[in-house]
Amino acid sequence: MSFTDSRRLLLEAEKILRRAVELLGYSEDVYNALRLPERVIQVKIPVRMDDGRVKVFIGWRSQHNSALGPYKGGIRFHPAVTMEEVIALSMMMTWKNALAELPYGGGKGGVKVDPHVLSKRELEELSRGYMRGIYKYIGPDTDIPAPDVYTSPQIMAWMMDEYYRLTGENKLGVITGKPKLLGGFETRIIATGFGVAVAAREAAKKMWGGVEGRTVAIQGYGNVGYYAAKFLHEMGATVVAVSDSRGGIYSSKGLNPDEVKQVKSKTGSVINYENAEKRITNEELLELDVDILIPAAIEYVITEENAPRIKAKLIVEGANGPVTAAADEYLSQRGVVIVPDILASAGGVIMSHIEWVDNRIGGWISEEEARRKLEEKMVRITLAVWEFWHSKLEPGKHSMRDAAYSLAVKRVVEAMQLRGLL
Repeated sequence: MSFTDSRRLLLEAEKILRRAVELLGYSEDVYNALRLPERVIQVKIPVRMDDGRVKVFIGWRSQHNSALGPYKGGIRFHPAVTMEEVIALSMMMTWKNALAELPYGGGKGGVKVDPHVLSKRELEELSRGYMRGIYKYIGPDTDIPAPDVYTSPQIMAWMMDEYYRLTGENKLGVITGKPKLLGGFETRIIATGFGVAVAAREAAKKMWGGVEGRTVAIQGYGNVGYYAAKFLHEMGATVVAVSDSRGGIYSSKGLNPDEVKQVKSKTGSVINYENAEKRITNEELLELDVDILIPAAIEYVITEENAPRIKAKLIVEGANGPVTAAADEYLSQRGVVIVPDILASAGGVIMSHIEWVDNRIGGWISEEEARRKLEEKMVRITLAVWEFWHSKLEPGKHSMRDAAYSLAVKRVVEAMQLRGLL
């Protein structure tokens, strides 16, 4: 993501917030109180490379709002990370956590680095160096990081261990998304994609009475896209098209998500799946005549330009911001239901909350119970947004995104008022 894209992401986040504030009838002072992060930490991370050089990396942690509880959000390692991007994502985490009724505020972290060119030792030193830069500002009751783009359970384990070395406090709940042996859950791997599938199923029940037999196209076949496809297939939907960065495949009779995954793992792309009827482009996938469309790859793929050609009646955002504000408004007025990213992709942070609770009570929650709790929470918040949308707003005039953000912002404002912050 370039600086221009990061700036656009922040402006989009501010625009969404302003719309929610206006719908709720709040003042400009409330908007400004919600827009600005409470703290942004910038850290310099010197790393001795394998060739003996000392290379300096830069990282950030944005702590946006703590009215509902400790900051919560992931840490990403990416060569295009900027401070503006981290601030915008921390704001989005505030609304996502509020919408999911979690006792968290919003936080986000990032280091400007391409982790793929680092050795394992260099990556560990970078991870520990980042923790040394932020450890005074985090903790199980203060700010709880987690994995994000290009970070992993192993990286979380190094960071947790560094926190212990620095503080003397061996608290598993300081970070979530850890390896199972260190208090994590295997369910974490499926959580976001499973949550997308559950949100799609619940919306389909409201629209058609169920998801069984409904056709689905999924752009992006990484972790989120694959598990969304897998679970929707198991729920009785027909996944007719999937894609990755090299293109997509289509079959009117339906695809087997596990077989497609095996081909992608072996060959590097879904386009090598031989049982598909034809290959298609990512752009063609978005415009297929299907019931449910899940953009689960990158941001801004549905815009004013291609929105008139979108045929799906239900769009479930598996990626961050795949539908622009203008496209959302156009499609919603046309009667298309769009389940927004802060709802559809909430499975990851819900699972983080389950892990955090389990760490704090001594490890009593089983994998089976974790998955059940995850599903129950996704069902509850999807139905809550649907109810708010239909009882407090006007479908057609207002989108499901308006409902989700309004409900989330309302909860944060009420928490700030109770604390005497507004």
